[in-house]
Amino acid sequence: MDADVRRRAEEWLAQDPDPETSGELRGLLDAGDEAALADRFGARLEFGTAGLRGELGAGPNRMNRVTVMRAAAGLAARLREGGVVIGYDARYGSERFALDTAAVVTGAGLRAWLLPRPLPTPVLAFAVRHLGASAGVMVTASHNPPRDNGYKVYWGDGAQIVPPLDAEISAEIDAVGRVDELPLGDGWTVLGEEVVEAYLQALEALPLGDARDVATVYTPLHGVGRDVLLRAFERAGFPRPAVVPEQGDPDPRFPTVAFPNPEEPGAMDLAIGLAEGSGADLVIANDPDADRCAVAVPTPRGWRRLTGDEVGGLLAEHVLRHTTGDRLLATTIVSSSLPAALAEAHGARSARTLTGFKWIMRAGEGLVYGYEEALGYSVGGPDGVIVRDKDGIGAALTVAALAAEAKRDGRTLPDLLDDQARRYGLHATAQLSIRVGDPSLISEAVGRLRAAPPSELAGRAVECVEDLARGVDGLPPTDGLRLRLAGSARVVVRPSGTEPKLKCYLEVVRPVRPEEDVAAVREEAQHDLDALRDALAGLLPS
Repeated sequence: MDADVRRRAEEWLAQDPDPETSGELRGLLDAGDEAALADRFGARLEFGTAGLRGELGAGPNRMNRVTVMRAAAGLAARLREGGVVIGYDARYGSERFALDTAAVVTGAGLRAWLLPRPLPTPVLAFAVRHLGASAGVMVTASHNPPRDNGYKVYWGDGAQIVPPLDAEISAEIDAVGRVDELPLGDGWTVLGEEVVEAYLQALEALPLGDARDVATVYTPLHGVGRDVLLRAFERAGFPRPAVVPEQGDPDPRFPTVAFPNPEEPGAMDLAIGLAEGSGADLVIANDPDADRCAVAVPTPRGWRRLTGDEVGGLLAEHVLRHTTGDRLLATTIVSSSLPAALAEAHGARSARTLTGFKWIMRAGEGLVYGYEEALGYSVGGPDGVIVRDKDGIGAALTVAALAAEAKRDGRTLPDLLDDQARRYGLHATAQLSIRVGDPSLISEAVGRLRAAPPSELAGRAVECVEDLARGVDGLPPTDGLRLRLAGSARVVVRPSGTEPKLKCYLEVVRPVRPEEDVAAVREEAQHDLDALRDALAGLLPS
């Protein structure tokens, strides 16, 4: 066995306060499992703008109490003063990691507030500004597999950190010594339900209108969204959603789904099954930390899951119709281009950012709405967005209001999508997501595509190849490529920031002439997207 790996493993054992991970590591050492030890000690989880996220287990390349305490100490060192509000979901280890963070933060002489129980990420993001905290920490891995956990850091403005803060905190983490020598405090404040009440009260500023007749089926996908969402619907006067019983309680095993992500095929099947038998108008799903919101609606052909871009466009126009003044809409370079057309038509401004709400929330003044295609939405009222991060609870409320308003008028959400297509052109989007076991394959694939981009895709000429690593549209550099194709189409290829995936984002824009049937144009656009997806799949690792 590599002597250096063994030395580092033994050093880790000496400071690890967790019997479970210590026992796991001792077992690997005793068994001489060199591959497993090299995996855990040959690399480490990198702290970046997404904080930390990874599989639970022993070693610096895993999420565990040592990793978390080092991160908390680095954050406290960068802050030097002030206070940190800490939230956590119901995943394995989340509460323990939150308590360790509170102990390290208070031991460093800072103030710490701990949310009262497992709660949605948007409650934590709201609480940062509500309490006047200097920073916030949310212990969650969102929609990742059951064996993952994560550590998301917010700054005092209530938004996730961006460079150079990530590098500054990472440097402080690197300077942390043994965690068993860190001073630990016990004087943190455990908040009561008043912080949840304040969040719910703030949601009253959302553009909800006065229509309330909508029957909803809801699933939190074994996460922490249920109780807060039900209270939000009750306060706003909506009928109580029917909750999928098999998925209603928090459960870190996520036993009914392959991945607890409403984007994944099959994740909403139980909810749609319940809706089919109950005559519901709407299905809403949150991911486990309730920052994302997925929507399905009935059609003559059966239930249809709306894409993130479709919901994003509907909510964008809804917000514009219910607000006035100087307003800004923001979305990302991988999302639909429809918001720019909507903003122009409604006398508002629009902006495109890099992927992630950390960038959307910094798009500019007057932000009343931001969204990204990955089911993330932040809805605002007259005074701007309520939460400076994606908010699956606020989005669910606003979708329900939109659906109730349409129902009152004898319309449906698909009808509203058709209206938008007629007015602004059909903006059809799709994704190709490739999950890989070896993360190095992702960077290799992007590198090959960068070195030798195709001249055509699915019969469309590639008119322009933009390297996002060099910066485009005045945005900071990021890994990925954007291909502009003939016929108002584009493709963006980039590594996922939170999962071992290569993600491709496709868009085809088709005008709809007055004599044309929108359904027929939609079918043609879908054929174009399928062809582009097949062409891309042939260029990328399987």
